[in-house]
Amino acid sequence: MSDDSPVALITGGGSGIGAAVARQLLDAGHRVAVTGRGEPRLRAFAEELGNPDGLLTFVGNAAEYGDISAAVDGTLKEFGRLDTVVANAGFATHDTVAAGDPAGWTEMVLTNVLGPALLIRASIDALKETRGRIVLIGSVAGFIHGPGNIYGATKWAVTGLAENARREVTEFGVTLVAPGRVETPFWDGYGSLPPGHLLTADQIADSVVWAVRQPEGVDINTVVVRPIGQPV
Repeated sequence: MSDDSPVALITGGGSGIGAAVARQLLDAGHRVAVTGRGEPRLRAFAEELGNPDGLLTFVGNAAEYGDISAAVDGTLKEFGRLDTVVANAGFATHDTVAAGDPAGWTEMVLTNVLGPALLIRASIDALKETRGRIVLIGSVAGFIHGPGNIYGATKWAVTGLAENARREVTEFGVTLVAPGRVETPFWDGYGSLPPGHLLTADQIADSVVWAVRQPEGVDINTVVVRPIGQPV
């Protein structure tokens, strides 16, 4: 890697889709910074990759502007530029508006909706300098209504945010990647994996990296990725 190598910052990058994107970008010659709430998970991720020089980790909450700003500033200080941000941090409470526990909703809404907006705000000046790309990880649930699905409502918000951001920063790229069912820690709170074929985190990362590596002048806006056999 050189000082001219592109740089990406990924929230929630210590596991699942975020970690898969980080690995693939590192393999493609990018320098990568990842954020996460848990220092042990980030440390384990870096150690798994052999603590490469091109990887930075930042402990922080994606829904706290101070944490996200510090990660952006730290990335710029270390690597000198920022070409891509990936708003990946998010989770689901796996309940409904009629029968769920409201105690978990605030954190979910803040992480899933406010988090991507904060990342855009914190990184926008640096991305303008490189004519970079914003990638938001949405969901099929952000297009298909589920009965009482509050998580889906947060991803509808992310779907709207992607288009709103694109219309504001048309001089560079904004991409929404909306996965269907993926085998990741997302399902830990659900109790079991859903039935049927599931995508892997690496398969979603393929789509993210494909969008990031488009040639200059090409803007990929919305990518919906389902496993074969997922009906909705």
